[in-house]
Amino acid sequence: MAEGLARSLFPSHFEIQSAGSEPRFVHPMAIKVLSEIDINIMSHSSKSWDQLAFDFRENLDLLITLCAEEVCPIVNFKPIKKLHWPLHDPAVSGLTDEDQLQSFRKIRDEIKTKLQKLVAES
Repeated sequence: MAEGLARSLFPSHFEIQSAGSEPRFVHPMAIKVLSEIDINIMSHSSKSWDQLAFDFRENLDLLITLCAEEVCPIVNFKPIKKLHWPLHDPAVSGLTDEDQLQSFRKIRDEIKTKLQKLVAES
């Protein structure tokens, strides 16, 4: 969700990619809640840090981690700006479909608000 939101909010000259510590798939509810605000992430894929292009990783200006429950990847290389936004994973098992959908909407909106502030500061 973060990649789709960031791509929709930042100017097109920003190169934005996301990666997870345990990539699996793009959750259908993430696709649904972003489509509710006219952002299409159907072509996005779940990937790990190692799958990002070497040039992208080497020229990175900002790293934002979103993990609260899982271990965030440790990225130790040139000094860059790092932000940590510990957001809970909305894909919590045991919730009803409606509760899980609300959880995805809540996290979508939290990420969007944080990214809007970041865009305003850029």
